[in-house]
Amino acid sequence: MEITTVTASSILTRTSGYLSEIASHSLNCYRGCGFGNSLCGVGCYVRHNLWITRGQPWGSFVEAKWNAAALYEKEYATEQRWGRRKTGRFGVFLSSATEPFQPAEQRYGITNGVLQKMLDRPPDRLILQTHSHRVTDAIQTLCQLKQVCDLRVHISIETDYDRFPGGPGHGSPVEKRLAAGRALRDQGVWTIATIAPLMPLRDPEQFFSRIADSFDAVVIDHYIEGDGSQSGSRTLRTPLPVLMQNVEPSSVSLGYRDRMIDIARRFVARVGVGRGGFAGRFVGQDGGDEAAPCDKM
Repeated sequence: MEITTVTASSILTRTSGYLSEIASHSLNCYRGCGFGNSLCGVGCYVRHNLWITRGQPWGSFVEAKWNAAALYEKEYATEQRWGRRKTGRFGVFLSSATEPFQPAEQRYGITNGVLQKMLDRPPDRLILQTHSHRVTDAIQTLCQLKQVCDLRVHISIETDYDRFPGGPGHGSPVEKRLAAGRALRDQGVWTIATIAPLMPLRDPEQFFSRIADSFDAVVIDHYIEGDGSQSGSRTLRTPLPVLMQNVEPSSVSLGYRDRMIDIARRFVARVGVGRGGFAGRFVGQDGGDEAAPCDKM
């Protein structure tokens, strides 16, 4: 793993495609990912994005954008106006192509610096997407941010296997991610477990029962439709589908997703599916449509 610092030229990216329904902008404090060789990195479609990888193997490099907070401050007014004019809300999705709380964050604190800057210049909405329990390192800042913007913290937990058969280890243990969700929820931070991409579950009933104990809602997202392509073609270029099929052959179909949705609704008060879930649209246990509290404002 080669870790370097770089001076970025911009930090707020206007969204298109899959993310355009979710937030007006994406923000990535790092290029590359320290979790690239862990389980979540196996199916990460970014590994084939040449604009990001620049030909380097995914999981072999991380660039820390040391000036990210300063760039956010510089771009804030212009991008806030654009976001509100384009979508009615200046929303930031952090992060779309890397892990904001990867190991390098403990050394460089780039994500923390951006979050601190947001206290003075908040987006209208912030969706913080992470695979790491280290999100709780920022719990005090997040408790302050929820007072000044619509905040949702998404913690990805793609399977309940502590060690997925045939795959590498997790970048962050399942137990610690569940505990992180519970810690944030206990502080009044709106938390969502994102089962993305949905991988085979060993004990779905127990898993969703534990999700209900730790999170306000769950989003279930299969790589088919969920990776930004209709058929899951981005993910099919990765080893993930074969890895999943070897454990549970039906898991590579949307039928498996739908069965897991039915189980989830028995335990979790709000269940979202795919892009609609990431955008804050849920179905309650009574079958009625619900929105996250921040989406009702």
